[in-house]
Amino acid sequence: MDYQKYVDKVMERLNQRILGKEQQIRLLIIALLSKGHVLLEDVPGVGKTTLAVALAKTMDLSFGRIQFTPDTLPSDITGVSIYHMDSGEFSYRSGPIMNQIILADEINRTSPKTQASLLEAMAEGQVSVDGTIYPLPTPFMVIATQNPIDFLGTYQLPEAQLDRFFMRLSLGYPDREHERIMAKDYLDAKYQTDLEPLINQEIIQGMQQEVERQFIHPDIVDYIVSIVEETRKQDTISLGASPRATLFLLRAAQGCAYLSGRNYVLPDDVKEIAAPVLCHRIMVSVEARVKKLTADKVLKEILLHIPVPVLSKEALCGKTD
Repeated sequence: MDYQKYVDKVMERLNQRILGKEQQIRLLIIALLSKGHVLLEDVPGVGKTTLAVALAKTMDLSFGRIQFTPDTLPSDITGVSIYHMDSGEFSYRSGPIMNQIILADEINRTSPKTQASLLEAMAEGQVSVDGTIYPLPTPFMVIATQNPIDFLGTYQLPEAQLDRFFMRLSLGYPDREHERIMAKDYLDAKYQTDLEPLINQEIIQGMQQEVERQFIHPDIVDYIVSIVEETRKQDTISLGASPRATLFLLRAAQGCAYLSGRNYVLPDDVKEIAAPVLCHRIMVSVEARVKKLTADKVLKEILLHIPVPVLSKEALCGKTD
């Protein structure tokens, strides 16, 4: 069954709720259909929570919100085992992680031990409580948020945890026109209306399978490998992208092609998706930071110098060698 026809409907619905952020919404859907997790790094009040809730309701998925604080414990996320004196047995009381869309709000405000409790869930789709493994519902996606400005009382995410996130996105402030429309809609109480589901779990899983079947030419695979490899060679980068980044970039390019209505990947798909997938995995050297260089600027230079494969449409579609 062709599920691609639902993409535009979902995009249109989310764009009505979050105004002027078409590209960020597109990237978020690519991450979901690629079975990835997203780090939303932005200042308060720009719609991060609204976007996560709208995504869950539009796709008829269960939603759980975890507000991280310094005293949040791993058991507050994964759940606990409860002992019943009458039966002498334990039962599992699930935590908020047992939902399909998880909003991990202000993840950098909790301790590294609690942050690490998300690792197993994000990587393996399961949690362990008192030695028992509990599978998470599918599809499953973590949308974590953090404020990049306020560092007081925060714990920086370690590189190992950052690498688990499929993408890092930023919504940013709306432009004047969209903010004016947003204000009018607020006064007209349009944001109080609930969102009706457009698709369901079965359709989403079908879309995820279709993304995995997008054809990607070996030359484009080599192009992706070259980009990631170059991040490990640059003098301006002290920590290059991991092999996991290569795999995620491959899948993200397939997702980008899928949302564009194609069944094959173009080099332009790789260019579009490279920064959200790679920049949070790149650590710029001290010398480069002194020169005001950022991971985004360094990656743009890499993309300018890596030769782009030139292929016929037949080759891109997998019809010829």
